[in-house]
Amino acid sequence: MIALLQRVSHASVVVEGATVGAIDAGLMVLLCAERGDREREADALLAKLLGYRVFADDAGKMNRSLVDVGGGLLLVPQFTLAADTCSGTRPSFTPAAAPEDGRRLFDYFAGQATAKYPQVATGRFGADMKVSLTNDGPVTFWLQVKPPAVSSQ
Repeated sequence: MIALLQRVSHASVVVEGATVGAIDAGLMVLLCAERGDREREADALLAKLLGYRVFADDAGKMNRSLVDVGGGLLLVPQFTLAADTCSGTRPSFTPAAAPEDGRRLFDYFAGQATAKYPQVATGRFGADMKVSLTNDGPVTFWLQVKPPAVSSQ
């Protein structure tokens, strides 16, 4: 499972002219399930995301997590993060989870995030979303949790 997180001073998602999710200072996270991902990977990624230290402490060092600062968390589904761009001039989306699995895992991740953290907003899976953000820093990190390799016996 992949998360591209950006520290933001503001972020929002609009679908068909209506704002469906918005936060002030915090993290805007583009989220993608890959083939083979399960709830275990979602849980591990969420734990890492909530504890990832990307906010400055009093000394100006990145030593504080989203939980530490109490910022907003905006989760936006984006299957294109799994694109294979190694050959040609058109991306392949073979590494991405099938749409039904991607939706299930996004919904699971958002539900777990809401249960563990009080300020969660989301985009809408499968919708044509207009995402706006002000990246603070800029600070952007790629987090990935891969499923265990399948052993051949």
